[in-house]
Amino acid sequence: LWLGHALATLMPEEPEVHALLAMMLLHDSRHEARFRSDDMILLAEQDRSLWDVDQLRAGRSELARAIDLGGRGPYVLQAAIASLHAEDEPDCRQIAALYGELALLTESPIVHLNRAVAIAEVDGPGEGLLIIDQLPLDEYRYFHSTRGELLARLGRADEAVAAYRRAVELVSDGAELRLFERRLAELVSETGPSG
Repeated sequence: LWLGHALATLMPEEPEVHALLAMMLLHDSRHEARFRSDDMILLAEQDRSLWDVDQLRAGRSELARAIDLGGRGPYVLQAAIASLHAEDEPDCRQIAALYGELALLTESPIVHLNRAVAIAEVDGPGEGLLIIDQLPLDEYRYFHSTRGELLARLGRADEAVAAYRRAVELVSDGAELRLFERRLAELVSETGPSG
């Protein structure tokens, strides 16, 4: 964050610099809510009273500055997505549209994965899964955990369990591992011992 502030001071007319700082501020504003006793807490389950509202406001101010400067690059799009995720009721249709723009700029399969998550919230898990199943991300843990969630929502419990088992195989971080193992245990208990 210190470096981001320094860059914004040195390059005050560069929209991507302000957008990068905005993205860092927006993400860091939720730092205190991300973990509880070394366990990772997903965004939807975070205690918003722990969010740093001043930092959130500062991030949105930097984003507005970037947009005022005519920015529409990858950092502007990512900061805008982060800002929308911090709304009380995130506009998933707008988030999906921004991820679509970002995908055109970056051609990143991980961006497509995130877009699929937003589309699943808008149009249902089946639509998200159609996108996800086309992505070359077999070695990416979040690909499998996301598939697992969407498969579970579709009632395809055995496939969801298999997807989470693959995610567990790929994770190395302790907090992520506990999160995935917890979700896997929930799915196994829902499907019974054969799941």
